[in-house]
Amino acid sequence: MAVSKSDAPSGRIELLQGTLDLLILQTLRWGKRHGYGIAQMIRTGSRDALQVDTGSLYPALHRLERKRAVAAEWEMSENNQRVRVYRLTTSGARLLAQEKSRWEQLSEAIGGVLMAPSESEP
Repeated sequence: MAVSKSDAPSGRIELLQGTLDLLILQTLRWGKRHGYGIAQMIRTGSRDALQVDTGSLYPALHRLERKRAVAAEWEMSENNQRVRVYRLTTSGARLLAQEKSRWEQLSEAIGGVLMAPSESEP
C-alpha cells in the first residue's frame, strides 16, 4: 500500500502487505462506505499520516470482494451520482478478527525487538 507521509525521506512509505486490507475491513466495521469515504476514514483515523492512493485502494477492495470479505452495490450519493458502496460481510468480520490478532502479535514482536537491550549494554 503506498501512502503519503510528509516526514518520510521519499515522501512515501510502504506498509506491510495485508495492512491495507486490515484497515479497509476495520473501516467497514463501522458501516458501509464508498471508496472515497473509506480513504477519508483511514486518513482521519491516522491523523493524516496515511493517505491511501486510489491505485492501491480499489485493487484491495476488489480483492476483498473476490474473497467475499466485502460486498458491493451501486447506490445514489447525496450529490445524485452513482457510487459503489462497500459493506463488511459475515466472513469479512471473521477475517477482520483474524487479521487484527495477527497484527497485534506482529506489533508485540516488533515492539519486543525495538525495546530489547542493545548488544553494547552489559
